[in-house]
Amino acid sequence: MKAICATDLSAASEAMIESETCLECLGRIGVEEIHLVTVIPANVHAGMPGMDFEGRRERALARYRRVIEEAGFDVETHVVRGTPHRRINGVAEAVGASLTIVGSRGKSPLENRVIGSTARNLARTTVVPLLVNRIERGAEDPDVLREHLFRRVLYATDFSENAERAFDAFSYLRHATREATLIHVQTPKDPDLPDDGSPAERLAELAGRLDEWGIEPETEVRRGDPSEEILAAEAEYEPTIVLLGSRGHSRLRRLLLGSVSEDVVARADGNVMLVPPSRVA
Repeated sequence: MKAICATDLSAASEAMIESETCLECLGRIGVEEIHLVTVIPANVHAGMPGMDFEGRRERALARYRRVIEEAGFDVETHVVRGTPHRRINGVAEAVGASLTIVGSRGKSPLENRVIGSTARNLARTTVVPLLVNRIERGAEDPDVLREHLFRRVLYATDFSENAERAFDAFSYLRHATREATLIHVQTPKDPDLPDDGSPAERLAELAGRLDEWGIEPETEVRRGDPSEEILAAEAEYEPTIVLLGSRGHSRLRRLLLGSVSEDVVARADGNVMLVPPSRVA
């Protein structure tokens, strides 16, 4: 499996790349080759006063490459120019990556929690599963907030096709996952579900599949606003990662109210993994 690791050469990116436990988790789920991608914004020029972009980039990439190679991965580096999320998606498609990883700061000191524009734009447009690795905020030498990326998974489903696609990620995550909490949030605005069992019964069926893989499952049906309830479940269960599809049932509702997945990425305390719909040629 190939993974894209997007870096802006910041301290947050360094924390993500140099976390031994994060690299170990990637190895456990089958990642063998990591492509380091750094994007130079089109409005940044090497000759700008006081900016040693070339030297800084070369030193950082060389250090990152050495760390990742010592962890046992094959490494390729890509330095590209343009709009970050578009170029990251482009490299992911070009190399046939199965996962994109981006570091993001944690809680903002302001009341609203924010993430960088690149992580937010990737959440909207990613072409492969996206892992947002949350990093400490406000520290000179930051660290990742949740080690052992996939040990405790909170999986949120609306039983849509894309939610099922996200569940399929357990086929490789299971090699690093010990526990999983499966939740469904009921809301009056949801479309009618197929007549093949109640939400509790459908969650129990999914839990049975995880149990066969040696993952200890727990299920819960909640009521209310999907984003708020998923975030409340994250605070309650303290998973190492939240797993969900990046699209749900209603496209119109997403356009009017915003994507639940994007909201979770923006406001979650810890790591989030988004699985996009399959692409039709």
